Amino acid sequence: KADETRDEILGFYHRATTHADATIDALALDDTGTVPWWPDDVNPVTLHRILVHMIAETNRHGGHADILREQIDGEAGLRPASGNLPDMDAEWWSAYVDRVEAAARAAAGSE
Repeated sequence: KADETRDEILGFYHRATTHADATIDALALDDTGTVPWWPDDVNPVTLHRILVHMIAETNRHGGHADILREQIDGEAGLRPASGNLPDMDAEWWSAYVDRVEAAARAAAGSE
């Protein structure tokens, strides 16, 4: 959220990673649990599957390096032939960039 401070975000991240590390240390890979918002056909789920899922999620959402690369070489997405980006017009993208930029500036306190 735009009103969250850097310390709040990093504090949340630290609490989450501390909890995850303790869970990983305490359980075996084949121990099971449930994810309440996942459908019944994938619950219960093993710690192993959760860890694989989290690796994929981290990769998917940790695209900041991609953003930097896109600014450097102008390419976007997986590869030139398969950009895997929404097919939106320039006006939509411009509005989207403005919205993201405004949120970043508000979060940084420069707006």
